[in-house]
Amino acid sequence: MTAYLIPDFDVDLRRGLFLIAGPCVIESREHTFFMANELKRITAEQGIQFVFKASFDKANRTSIKSFRGPGLTEGLRILADVRREVGVPILSDVHDPVQAMTAGAVLDILQIPAFLSRQTDLIFAAGQTGKIVNVKKGQFLAPWEMKNVVDKLREAGNERCVLTERGATFGYNNLVVDFRSFPIMQSFGVPVVFDVTHSLQLPGGQGQSSGGQPQFIPHFARAGVAAGVDGLFMEVHDNPSKALSDGPNALHLNLLPDLLRQLMAIRRA
Repeated sequence: MTAYLIPDFDVDLRRGLFLIAGPCVIESREHTFFMANELKRITAEQGIQFVFKASFDKANRTSIKSFRGPGLTEGLRILADVRREVGVPILSDVHDPVQAMTAGAVLDILQIPAFLSRQTDLIFAAGQTGKIVNVKKGQFLAPWEMKNVVDKLREAGNERCVLTERGATFGYNNLVVDFRSFPIMQSFGVPVVFDVTHSLQLPGGQGQSSGGQPQFIPHFARAGVAAGVDGLFMEVHDNPSKALSDGPNALHLNLLPDLLRQLMAIRRA
């Protein structure tokens, strides 16, 4: 199987369990650096591969008043500095084809949000950057439909695709995870990630923002690793109640070390 190496970093998405983690959005330069440094330290202690994530723009918020982040130019400047000074690979979302090349010059992994997972022009533009592209499975899609996404990226000349499960729509303001999706999507020959925290989101559950059920994060994470996922995606924050985006479904930073120890033990088993 092809190794998916991120240039300049020893991160191989086919070698052992990896973690994509960070705050939902860039809240400030200082906070982003703090979280990147802490997450790097914690994952290094546990011997787990790490990719830092934070969005420069949350363009799909519930309310027009929701915090979106610093935007493309300033956000990528912060992420580029984190990449260079902290020494970690970086992932962030792109929402429009015109963002792809600019973001691809900085990011190691371009992420396609779940709501945009069928946007052909966006996926094609991301694929043409040559960078790894992580596509979140839409809440409205069956896992076998994601084969079409992989085909679009391959048509763009990019074999470096990752697919992420983040739950399917289940009634109003709720999601459910079908664990069959992991082996189904792995059968396409790509690494599969389990977005634990967004799978526990309650979309629009608080009226003008999303709610969440973070008490179930350890249960979902352990189940995902036991089911054989290649990597995990988690929104992690040092103060979820004060987070500017998706705090209700984020894992508290202090809880991460113990959870990673459990997950690595399950992985070894």
